[in-house]
Amino acid sequence: MKDMAAGGRRDSPLTAKEAKDAIENTVRESIPPGKKPVTQATQTRLAQLQQQLDDLINREILPIDPSFSLTQKIEPISFEQIQSLIDEDTAILEWYLGDDNFLVFIITRQSESPIVWQSSSEDNSALMHWANEYWHNYYEDQQAWQEQLSRRLENLAHILHLDEILDYLPETFDQLILIPHRILNCFPLHALPLADGSCLLDRFFGRVRYVPSCQLLQLIQTRQRPEFTNFLGIQNPGDNLPFADLEIEMIKGYFPSVNVLARTAATKDALNNQTLNSVHCLHFSGNSAFNRYSPLQSALFLADSLISTIPANSNPSQYWTLSENAAIDLSKCLTVEEIFQLDLSQCRLVNLSACETALTDWTSASDEYIGFPSAFLLAGSASVVGSLWAPSDLSTALLMIELYRNLQLGSTVEVALNEAQIWLRDITKRELEQWIVKQLQLPPAVKMNLRRRLYQFEDDAQPFREPLHWAAFCAIGQ
Repeated sequence: MKDMAAGGRRDSPLTAKEAKDAIENTVRESIPPGKKPVTQATQTRLAQLQQQLDDLINREILPIDPSFSLTQKIEPISFEQIQSLIDEDTAILEWYLGDDNFLVFIITRQSESPIVWQSSSEDNSALMHWANEYWHNYYEDQQAWQEQLSRRLENLAHILHLDEILDYLPETFDQLILIPHRILNCFPLHALPLADGSCLLDRFFGRVRYVPSCQLLQLIQTRQRPEFTNFLGIQNPGDNLPFADLEIEMIKGYFPSVNVLARTAATKDALNNQTLNSVHCLHFSGNSAFNRYSPLQSALFLADSLISTIPANSNPSQYWTLSENAAIDLSKCLTVEEIFQLDLSQCRLVNLSACETALTDWTSASDEYIGFPSAFLLAGSASVVGSLWAPSDLSTALLMIELYRNLQLGSTVEVALNEAQIWLRDITKRELEQWIVKQLQLPPAVKMNLRRRLYQFEDDAQPFREPLHWAAFCAIGQ
C-alpha cells in the first residue's frame, strides 16, 4: 500500500479495506506535527482513492445490498415496525437468556406492547443443566443421546413452560416465528411436545419458522424471489451417502433448469459467484460439520476435502482434524467465512441437506449468529433449511423429496418442510412402501438397501416416529 500511496499502480482493483486504509494513511502522512497545509498532490490522491472506494461499493456491494452505506450503523427496530412484519394470525416468540433468568417476548399485531414472560432462577438453572447434559451426550455418547432425545425434549418443553406461554395466544393463530437466544438456537423448538400429546408443529398447522433476529426478519421480508426455476445441486461430494444420490436425482425433476455437480465434479472451483448469482435454489446433499471452537471454519465438505493424514510442515489453519484417521482440508471446502462473500441475490432457498448446518455459536453472546444460516441469509438467500444434528441419509432423502413435492404444489418453505416432517413422522411402513412405488424409481441396489432397512418393522409401525429422524431440520428466514 505504501507504493500505491507514493503514486504506484497495480492492475487489480482495491478491496474496500485497502481503499479505506489508503485514504487514512494518506491523510495521516500528509499532516505531520505542525499541521502544514494539505498539498494539491495529496488532495488529488485522496480524490483518486475515494473514487476507487466508490467504484468498489457500486460494483461489488450495492448490487447485493442496495441499502449499504460505508458509515451505516444498525438502528434499533421499534415495536411498531416489528408488528408490521407479521399478519393478524401470526405471533413471534423471542427468548432472552440472562444470568439469573430467561425472558420470553410474545409479540402479536393486536397487543399494544410485548407480553413479557419471566422465568424463575430455578428454571434458568434447570435450562443450563439440561443443555450441559445434552451437549455432553451429543459429543461423548451418541447412542445415549439418540436414545434419550425424546425424553430430553419433553423436559425442555417443561423447563421453558411452553404450554403456559402458548396460553397467551389465541387458538386461531396459525403461524409462529421463533427467535431463540444463544443455546436455544441449537435445539428443535418446533418439535417440542405439548401437554395434549401434540407438538408445536401440530399446534400451528405446520407453519413454524425461525429467524436470527427481528432486524434480519425485517431485511429478508423485502427480498422478493418469485422465480424458482434454476436449480443447482451439489451431490454427494464424498461419494459415501447412497441415498443422497437418490435425493438429488428425484428433486432435480421438479426444475426446468438444472445444474448438478456430482461427486468429484463438486469442487470448490466450480462454486463461484458466476455459478451462483443466477441460482434460485441451491441444494447441498453431502457431508458437513459445525466447528464449535471456530464457527467461521464450519464447512461443507466438497470433493477431495477428506484426507487421512495432514501433510507434514503444512499450515495448521488449513486443516481440521476430525479423528485420528481423518481430517478435512479446508482449502477444498466451502466455509462459513467464505459463504458470507457469496452472491446469492436471486436465491429463494438454500437447502443444506447435511449434518449440523443449522447450528450456531452458542458459547459467545457476541457471535451467537455465526453459522451457515446467517451466512447464507446475509449472502442474499431469502430462506435456509439446515439441520441441528446428523440424521440418517435415508430419512433425510425421504424428507427432502417430500419437501420439494410440497414446494412445487405452491407451499412456502416453512410449510413445505413442516408438512414433510409431519408426513415422515406419521407414515407407516405399509404407506411408505406404497409411496415409494408411486414416487420413486429405484435402482436394484438401492431398492435392496431400503427393503433391508424396513424389514424389521411391522406393516402398521411408524419407522420414523422418533424426533431423531424428522426433527433435525429447521426453516430459517422468509
